[in-house]
This record gives sequence, structure tokens and C-alpha cells, in this order.
Amino acid sequence: MAQYECFQRIVKKSHHKTKTIAGIECNTTWDGWLCWDETEAGVTTEQSCPEYYDDFDPHAMASKVCTETGEWGRHPESKRTWTNFTNCRAAMTHFYLVMIGHGLSVVSLLISLGIFFHFKSLSCQRITLHKNLFLSFVLNSIITVVRLTTVVNKQGHSHNDSASCKLLMFIHLYLLSCNYFWMLCEGIYLHTLIVVAVFAEKQHLMWYYLLGWGFPLVPAVIHSIARHCYYNDKCWVSSNTSLLYIIHGPICAALVVNLFFLLNIVRVLITKLRVTHQAESSLYMRAVRATLILIPLLGIQFVLLPYKPQDHWVFEVYLYIMDILLHYQGLLVSTIFCFFNGEVQSVLRRHWNQQRMQFAGTFANADFFRSASYVASSLTEVHRCYSIESHTEHMNGKIFKGAVVGHKEDQMNQQTSL
Repeated sequence: MAQYECFQRIVKKSHHKTKTIAGIECNTTWDGWLCWDETEAGVTTEQSCPEYYDDFDPHAMASKVCTETGEWGRHPESKRTWTNFTNCRAAMTHFYLVMIGHGLSVVSLLISLGIFFHFKSLSCQRITLHKNLFLSFVLNSIITVVRLTTVVNKQGHSHNDSASCKLLMFIHLYLLSCNYFWMLCEGIYLHTLIVVAVFAEKQHLMWYYLLGWGFPLVPAVIHSIARHCYYNDKCWVSSNTSLLYIIHGPICAALVVNLFFLLNIVRVLITKLRVTHQAESSLYMRAVRATLILIPLLGIQFVLLPYKPQDHWVFEVYLYIMDILLHYQGLLVSTIFCFFNGEVQSVLRRHWNQQRMQFAGTFANADFFRSASYVASSLTEVHRCYSIESHTEHMNGKIFKGAVVGHKEDQMNQQTSL
């Protein structure tokens, strides 16, 4: 259908063709996917990627170059007329990366939360903070998937502009802020525990709850009011507004504070390791390992990679790195701080050994009862057989005795008759 319409346009324009001032232009053409109108020489034209191809994102843009000679650009290798659909496929690749990352993160985080809640021996303030951080990751991942599949889907922006659409965006921005502020809570707790008061009593977690779940509500509400009054676009999905700094400003501040906490924690760890007189190489290796472990927990990677590069290929690499760091962070955090945690592994190993022993004990008891039942049944069978044989012998004895008596009586009768 699209091809037929394009040919109709080509025929129509061939009868009413107008020349540009320069007189050089590329003719209307069909490239197999899209119809490209007449374009002035030396201009690169763009249009949305085709909707009827599943692997393309219609919200991305395809481009086609009209050269200075008035001919459509050719591929540098094949030398054939070429349309650049790279962004169409790249957009869907990033979409799939995002969906897979959040899916894996949700599964791993739910397993981690199940472990933390099931084993009471793991209950402590540090694990409580981990639970809340993991929960913020789960909620943020779920709302992100819902937003990507409903508001920003394969057909571009949602066609409706309902209140529910904007409410979804409000929840998304609130949970996004909660995620980063629970990272800040983790940083504050670690910094207080290691640097400020090593021998202090347990900290009051109520302040952490207020900071992690309560404070993000303030910028989210302010942003919603400002967006409604000053930039009330469709579903509030546009990023071309400075009002987003209401959300991003506190998040950036939290990341900067966490960066300070990280550097100070590493400094204290190096100082303490030097007191133990360890080798210099081992000292730095421990510091590096501590830093790498704390980076995903505190979200420092977003401070270390704040700017987007301009070069095309460098930008593509940057996007893939940020996709992994941003959308797979839940998987990374749950792996490091739950599955690779020594306490968790010890508890799981102990639980596994207990279950295995109970399982083996159940089989052992079953074998014992099976053997006892077999012996009892065997004894019963022997006793039954013995009883039958005794009864038979008793009956045979009576018959034999009767036969002897009868035989003697017959002999006496014969003698008398004689």
C-alpha cells in the first residue's frame, strides 16, 4: 500500500514538476521501505522509521542524503543507493536491553528480598536498609516497564492525554527519586558506621525512612504542579523543559554526597589497613575492591559518566554502557549484596545441609519402617505356616490312631470267628 501511494506521488509530481532555484534536486523515490520526496541537493532529509517492520522503532528517524550532484547518496561499500536505517534498529536494540535488564533485576531482587525476609538470622539494620533499597529498585523497574510499554511504546507517544497517563509519570518520577535517595541512605549509614561512630549504638531508622520514602514526594509534587501550570505537554514525557531540574537537582545532589562518602570511606579503610602493616599491593587491592563494590550500591557511576560524547560511535558505546549501569543496576546490586554476601551464603548453606539431613532422615526412617514391616510380615507368615502344619499333623495323628484301632478290632473279630 505504501509503495503504491509512493508511485502515485511520483507520477503526479512528474506532471507538475517545479524546479528549485539552483535547479538541482533529487527526485521522489521509493527505497523499499519508505517514500522520499524531492529534496534539494546537498541536504539530508529525515522521516520516521516504518511502522510495519517489527524490528524498527517508528519513534526513531531514518535519513537519506541528497548529494551535490542531485543524486541520492550511495553506500560506501556496495555503491548502491542507500537509506540510513541504523537509528531505527539501534532504538529497538536499546529498548530490548532496557526491558531485559529490568526483567532480570526484578527477578533477582525478589529472590533476594525473599531470602532476607525468610531467614530471621539475617535481620539487622544493614539488611533492613538493603530491603528498602531493593524494594525501591523493584518498584522503579516495574513502573519503568509499564511506562515504556504504555506511554512510550513502539508507536511513539501515547495518543491520549488522560490524567492516568500523567499520574503514571508522577509515580515514575517519585519512585526514581526514592531509588536514588535510598542509595543516599545506604551511603549515610555506611559513613556513620565506619567513619563517624564505630562504637555507637544502633541508629534510628525512622530518619532513613523519612529520607528514602518521604522526601522524594516533595520534588515530585512540586514538579507536577509546575508542569501542569507552565509546561502541560502530552503525558509529561517531553524532556525539553528546565522543570525537570526539580527532580534531577536533588538526585544529582544525592549522588555528589554519596561520592564524598565513598571517597571518605575508602580513605578510612586505607588508613585502617596501614595500621595492620599489610603489604602495599594488598593494601591498594583491598581499597580498589571496596571501591568497586560500593560504586553500584551508591550510584556513583552516574557521577563518573555525566556527559554524552558527541562522536557517533563513542556515543553508541556510551549508550550501551549506561544501559547496563542504569537498567541492570538492580541485578548487579542484588548479586553483590545478597548472592555473593558471605552471611547469606553461610545461612543458605546451613539451611541446605539441614534440609538434606532431614530428607536423608526421612528416607532412613522409611527404610527402617519398611524393613520392620517386612520382618513382621515374615514372622506372621512363618507363624501362620507353622500353625497350619501343626494343625495338619494333629489331624493326621487322629486319623492314624483311628486306623490302628480299627485294624486291631478287625483282627480280633477274625480270631473269634475262627
